[in-house]
This record gives sequence, C-alpha cells and structure tokens, in this order.
Amino acid sequence: MVTFPLPVNEEKRLAALNTYHIFDTAEEKDFDALSSLAAAICQVPIALITFIDRDRQWFKSHHGTDMTENSRELSFCTHAIASGEEFMMVPDASLDERFANNPVVTGPTKVAFYAGVPLVNEDGFALGTLCVIDQQVHDLSPEQIKALKTLAAQVVDKLELKRKVILLEKANQRLVNSNLLIQKFASMAAHDIKNPLSSMLLTSEALKARHEKQQDEGCIRLANININSTRNLLGLVDEMLAYSKDPTLLMAKKQEFELNDMLHKVMSLVKVPDNITLSLPEGKYIVRLSIIAFEQIMLNLVSNAIRYNDKEKGLVTIRFEEDALHYLFEVEDNGIGIAEAYHNKIFDSNFTLNTPDRFNEKGSGIGLATVKDLVTALKGSIRVKSEPGNGATFMVALKKQ
Repeated sequence: MVTFPLPVNEEKRLAALNTYHIFDTAEEKDFDALSSLAAAICQVPIALITFIDRDRQWFKSHHGTDMTENSRELSFCTHAIASGEEFMMVPDASLDERFANNPVVTGPTKVAFYAGVPLVNEDGFALGTLCVIDQQVHDLSPEQIKALKTLAAQVVDKLELKRKVILLEKANQRLVNSNLLIQKFASMAAHDIKNPLSSMLLTSEALKARHEKQQDEGCIRLANININSTRNLLGLVDEMLAYSKDPTLLMAKKQEFELNDMLHKVMSLVKVPDNITLSLPEGKYIVRLSIIAFEQIMLNLVSNAIRYNDKEKGLVTIRFEEDALHYLFEVEDNGIGIAEAYHNKIFDSNFTLNTPDRFNEKGSGIGLATVKDLVTALKGSIRVKSEPGNGATFMVALKKQ
C-alpha cells in the first residue's frame, strides 16, 4: 500500500485544526443533518464529516455507519486534503492504484466508491472533508457534485461559528477573571488605606494636644509624619482611580524604580510597633515592574509579617536577588509560623487560619489570595517556607520584562 501523502503546509494545518477543539466532541444535530442530506442527494448509504489529525481520521458525523474514526493511513480523505483540489472522486476503488490494496477496500467494509470535498477554512487550511461512500461502484452528476460542495461550505461555516464562540467564551472568562481581580484588589486596597488613615488620626490628635501646651521639635516631627502619610494615601488613591478606568494598567504600566526607595514608601504605609525591626536589602537596585502591583504584593507580605509576629523582639527581613530572567524577593519573619498542611491553602480566596493577629484581629482571607493573583499576572510564582513557632519566609519570583 502506498504511504499516505501530506499537504505541503501540514504542520500549520495541524496547528490551525487544534484551534477548533473539535476532536472527540459529542454528536451535534446540525452536523448530522448535513451528512444525512449529503447521503440523500448523492444517493449513497454513507456520508461522513471527518477531521484529520496527525495519525487518525475522526468522524464528527457518521451517517450510515457506527464507526467514529479510522487510521489516517487507511483514509481516502487524507488524499483529498493533500490534493489541493476542491473535489476528489474515486468511482471504483479496486481500479485505483492508491486504494486497490487498502484494507477498507479489500476487507469487510468493501468500500468501492468515494467522493469528498475538503473542508477548507478561511485561512486556506484543509481540516478534513465532507465525503460520501458506497460499497457499490458509483458516480456523481455535476449537480450532485455542486450540491456536495455547497454542503461542505455550510460545514465550514458552522465550524467557524463554533470556533468564534469558543474564542468569545475565553475572552469572557478573561473578563470575569479581570473583574474578580478588580474586586479583590479593591478590597485589599481599601483595607490598606486604613493604615495611613489611622496614622493620620493618631498623629493629628497628638499634634493637637501638644500644640495646646507648647510648640517643639516633636510637634514638627508629628506634622511631617502626617504629611507623608497623606501624600502616600493620595498616591494610592490616584493609582486606584487610574486602575479603575483601565484595569490593564495594573500589568501594562511598568516603570523603573529604585528598590529601597519603593520599599521605604511601602514601610511608611505600615504601622510598625517599636519591638519590630525591619531590615531592607543592602545596596541600590533598579527594577522594572508594575509599581502598583509590586506595592500591593510587598505591602501585604510585610503587613502580615508584622501582624503575626509574637516575639519580644520581632524581625522582618526583606532580601533581593536577580538572575537573567527573574527578580527574586524574600520576606522573612520570626513570627508564629504556618503549619505545612496550610502552605498551599493560604493562597486560596477567603481561606483563613482563624488566628488573631497582634492587634487581636482575624484575617479576611483576601490578602494572600490577591497577592497570588498579582504574582501570577506578572508571570511569577510565590511559595512559603515555614513551621509553627519559627516564623515564615515568603519567596516571590517576578519575571523580568
């Protein structure tokens, strides 16, 4: 038997075929109606709508037979799609050297007649065929051939419609995911705004009380704290407003910044108790990332490291390295730690360990889930190393742009 031919654009054809996600899908009335009509018009018992993968021929519709697929090397249709012609007909397979020794001709199926129209998509790739088959020698009139081509065009139309629906569903899912991220981000940002607001309230009250007594250097220091907190808050609100108008800014708007300058900005938004020591990376590092996403990631990790630290002398250490492809961050603390059983669950939405923090408040389960979403959107990864009583180290890898 002659080895089956391949279309000149075979690899691109296979890649295009995969975009339709058609293989091994359920039977559909629309396709079955077209194959049934093809059999009636051509006055043959069998009609198939076939798609040809690398090694097999699969039948989306199979009128007149229970078979659902066949080996490609036995397929008449693979010759049809490789021919480059609009139509292929084999009136008597036993007289055609391509098929005379084919098992589907000589075996129990006893195929004698074949006619097929390649299903060519809008990009010019032949994905499969609409074909008709008979166990008797047969021929088709010009009118029947024309009708078969018309039906094949309808098959392609339905196929393209299905693909567009799939693409639309994927786009809709991306939109749903984007909206979910917006909701999580908004919840997290609103929570983070409470820190500088609290600082403003406390320092303003202290400033008022001290000013009533006397003006001194402490008064000026408190005023500066108030001003810095206000500026940071306004910057965060501006970023939120810009993001609400265009969510793609969260990932698309990447800027270069000096790492420690940004970390100092993040630290100014966090209430740091006197017994907590923060350690930042030594040296100056220029990174290029989405600033608003990076701020939210570090703000949450550092805030958690402080909140869940029960030691008399708390330590929070931020480390930084980089390789050719990634920025690598670590946020380590010597706090209460996390049992290994929860190392993956803590990143699930709304999951919480129900453990009160140093301020006797329980987490909402929003923060780390949002961090995981942000890290994933930045094409990065996050994991934790921890054990109860011995602190936790969160390791974040963010892909360089």
